[in-house]
Amino acid sequence: MKRIRKLFIVLLTITLVLSPFLVTADSNEEISSSKDEVVYATLSPTGEQQKIYVVNTLDNEKAGKIVDYGSYSTLKNLTDLSEIIQKEDKVEIDAPEGKFYYQGMMNDKSLPWDISITYLLNEKEVKPDQLAGKDGKLEIKITTSANEKVNPVFYTNYLLQISLTLDPEVYQNIEAEKGMLANAGKNKQVTFTVMPEKEEELVLVADVVNFELDGINITAVPSSMAIDVPDMDEMTGDMASLSDAILQLHNGVGELKNGVSVLNNGISGLRNGSEQFKNGMSSIRDASSDLVNGSQEMNKALEQISQSLSIEPENMNLGEFEKLTSGLLQIASSLRGTVTELETVQSNYATSYRALEQAIAAIPSSKLTEEEIAELKSSDANQEVVNTLLETYKAAQTTKGTFTNVQPMLLAVPDLLDGLSKGLTEVASNLELMGTEVSKEIETSDIASSLMQLQNGLAELSANYKTLHSGLVEYTKGVNQASDSYLELHNGIVKISDGTGDLEKGVDELHNGTGELHKSTNDLPEQMKEEIDRMISEFDKSDFEPVSFVSDQNRNVNLVQFVIKTESIKPIETKPTEVKEKNEEKSFWTRLLELFK
Repeated sequence: MKRIRKLFIVLLTITLVLSPFLVTADSNEEISSSKDEVVYATLSPTGEQQKIYVVNTLDNEKAGKIVDYGSYSTLKNLTDLSEIIQKEDKVEIDAPEGKFYYQGMMNDKSLPWDISITYLLNEKEVKPDQLAGKDGKLEIKITTSANEKVNPVFYTNYLLQISLTLDPEVYQNIEAEKGMLANAGKNKQVTFTVMPEKEEELVLVADVVNFELDGINITAVPSSMAIDVPDMDEMTGDMASLSDAILQLHNGVGELKNGVSVLNNGISGLRNGSEQFKNGMSSIRDASSDLVNGSQEMNKALEQISQSLSIEPENMNLGEFEKLTSGLLQIASSLRGTVTELETVQSNYATSYRALEQAIAAIPSSKLTEEEIAELKSSDANQEVVNTLLETYKAAQTTKGTFTNVQPMLLAVPDLLDGLSKGLTEVASNLELMGTEVSKEIETSDIASSLMQLQNGLAELSANYKTLHSGLVEYTKGVNQASDSYLELHNGIVKISDGTGDLEKGVDELHNGTGELHKSTNDLPEQMKEEIDRMISEFDKSDFEPVSFVSDQNRNVNLVQFVIKTESIKPIETKPTEVKEKNEEKSFWTRLLELFK
């Protein structure tokens, strides 16, 4: 028994002596672990980086030596009182099994984002230290962008959430176009979200009284949410229907284009016919003026001849009769020349009228109802083209109605010209007959008896010609009035022609536009699928593998997140002066008792 006890004491002694060496041997073995990093940073009120430190969480499979990497200025063990050894960028820890927490301060590390904050009071930029306690219209602008000096993996894959907590006694009429406003207890909270790879300018506007602001909180986490692909069948079916509708619209515009082209060609023909008719009316008007002047001269000549023949036969000079005969034949020749001009005018008028009548007949007689016009205005068609079309339609209908009203007057013109031509022909024939008869009477020397007949005939001719001349004057007045009226009608036709020309160009451009639209939407369902896939690939970061912010040498990183806060802006409070009490000398026993209090 004593021997066994001695042996046990020896073994126990050996174990106690060698145990430190055994533990040291185990501690030299590196233990596998994973880690999380939470990066804490403080910024100035305007966004300049101040302090940055990282809380590392190591999850150890078992107790032993852990090696982590990072360029820290100071280290703090947050788990126990054991020592953390740092050799340049290498951190060595004797860590227990499970989670181990330690903190490291980083002086030379920058955040992945550049953040700039500006403050405007009553539309004037104000420095934060001059803003506290002020009243007015406040505007806070927060600008975020990538820090090109830092690994872009965080800017590319991380989502920023920026929140401001606002006291309703300080802030009123809060507006944040890109932010979400919510209640947070008695306060209001405005939250902005910045997607990965996006630069943003976020603006908050409010009315403030005695301004102050708690620090702005900024968190950054991986945007690792997976986006499920939606059911595309129903949406692509709707897009296919839309594509078919666009094709129908394009075909409809094509038919409209053809119809407008036919209309424009008809209106162009109307314009050409109207131009000919206007020129014919102008020619008639000019000829009518000459005709009236000639008729006036003829009327005077007949009066003079009639007066000349009223003298006694014995006082007649045969030479004067020869002049009379020559004058009568000359007047007759002049009248026949006028008749020839009237026939030319009549022919031109008939040609112009037929062209005008055919052009007017080409204008459709169908009328649009108010309901159809309202439906056309409320359609998806180009409203500028629709308005031009409606204006042209109204002008064309007005032209057609005006032509219908003046048509009886226009139809009467050929009869008037024909009657005038026949009357002048008859007068010319009578004058030629009179001239011939006078010449015969001179030859037979039966002047006295012939003179009486000639006097009676010329007196009757002169009286009848006055009636003809009066009718001719009235006719020319009517022709002048018709020419002036038709000039207005022709100007209206010209405007219609210009309008239909512009309309044809507009519809042609519209048809080209719907053609491009159809071309770009012909494979709309496939385009939509590709766009949705692109957007999903842009925002789906589910395949993102976390990397260490502290050092590229760290492996097995589970999560890295950032917690950032700006300094508060507060009015400076004046502290009351403290009255220092005079230190009384204390006895030994008094000081001893204070140690246990």
